[in-house]
Amino acid sequence: MGVYVRVATPEELVAVLNVLDGAALETDRERILARLRADDVRVAVAGTDSERVIGACVLDGPEIVSIAVRRRRRSQGIGTALLRDAASERERLLARFDPGVCPFYEALGFEVTPTDDGRCDGVLDPAVIDKPDLPAE
Repeated sequence: MGVYVRVATPEELVAVLNVLDGAALETDRERILARLRADDVRVAVAGTDSERVIGACVLDGPEIVSIAVRRRRRSQGIGTALLRDAASERERLLARFDPGVCPFYEALGFEVTPTDDGRCDGVLDPAVIDKPDLPAE
């Protein structure tokens, strides 16, 4: 079954929030809605069910605000597909994340730097993410 990444619509707000909430990520409903209206949210949908959102990536310019994949669909390349799509339209991607997800970002080619607040900052040159040998995260 194929997975497709596309721009989300404002009508998919609840589906996007459900994916983010399921990953225990903080969500700001108004910010997510604003990003949806700006066409800055990508969703992954299963090929057989184009309505079921199984992953979401919320962007604000080059910044990754949130990225999440439904628990049962993790380790299938969905997060990688979301980031590849996001990187295809940007000169670089920026992310701030907890150290526990550092391996995901590093595997995709992000340059990761610890921050003073115990989190990590990541920067990605999109040319790196186009490598065919990236792991399926």
